[in-house]
Amino acid sequence: MAARIDTLLALKYPLIQAPMAGVQNEQLTIAACKAGALGSLPCAMLSVEQVVQAIENIQSKTEQPYNLNFFCHTPPAPNEAAQARWLACLKPYYDEFGLSAEPPMGGGRTPFSDAMADAIEQYRPPVLSFHFGLPNKALVKRIKSWGSMILSSATTVAEATWLAANGADVIIAQGLEAGGHRGHFLNDSLDDQMGLFALLPQIVDAVDIPVIAAGGIADKRGVQAALQLGASGVQIGTRFLTSHEATTSAIHRRTLMSKQAQHTQLTNLFSGRPARGIVNRIIKELGPFNENAPAFPSATSALAPLRTAAEKQDSGDFSPLWSGENAQHCKEESTRSVIESLFK
Repeated sequence: MAARIDTLLALKYPLIQAPMAGVQNEQLTIAACKAGALGSLPCAMLSVEQVVQAIENIQSKTEQPYNLNFFCHTPPAPNEAAQARWLACLKPYYDEFGLSAEPPMGGGRTPFSDAMADAIEQYRPPVLSFHFGLPNKALVKRIKSWGSMILSSATTVAEATWLAANGADVIIAQGLEAGGHRGHFLNDSLDDQMGLFALLPQIVDAVDIPVIAAGGIADKRGVQAALQLGASGVQIGTRFLTSHEATTSAIHRRTLMSKQAQHTQLTNLFSGRPARGIVNRIIKELGPFNENAPAFPSATSALAPLRTAAEKQDSGDFSPLWSGENAQHCKEESTRSVIESLFK
């Protein structure tokens, strides 16, 4: 059996706080580290300067290992026709809010690069994790030369075996229940996706490196079940969204703690790539998957003005209310309280 993540990284608990872009900064990372878990920082929406500043803040507040998370997508070429179709689809909503100016192009998410590696190399981050595959072989080799551990998400057995053969030290088995963006990268099909407790033992049997369970785990029972099925640890995100240290908006927090959170769906509306969130007005009216949404991450910019306008009216109708399928334990509490409840 592969070693547990708490043993490998000298953690108190076999737990990774999931990196969640847009709803956290390094304060959640630091709190998770101090409470005995592997705290994570989402970096795909941060500039090089912001990542460096966050690393320095983390290292000044804790000596515990931490995880920097990056994306590995290939940015699409600019496509004005696709953006025009998307804007035409959204025009009735623009009219409703009295919006007329066209939003800027772009999606605000960038893949891991040589420039980022140059900036963070001096810090020798203990762990780097990736979504949508791995960086190129040269970058993987460079990261390993720092002594850093490499994690990456797999949504199928095929992805897990690919990651194990291409430099990942630990695999995160992402079940279909997980909130936020799907980590699939070998193909775009959702037909092969499965729930965590079907996926996890298959990946554990297929690879000889540690496997972390992610998706729908929100309490002690879920943690114990994952470990019983061979996981070397668990990764939890949704439960932390309502923690004191998260930057989750008041609207998002309120929705997570309401009956509305019982209904989540995968949707491409907010970024152009499948991601799980709580069903709201725009998902109901445009459908969870809309052919007019441009490729990831280009769909984001056109929705931003609508989100801003609606949130000014205290509405989450146009917001990406990311959540996994199990939000029943979400409540206002400290990160430490969340972590201790999972193991005590």
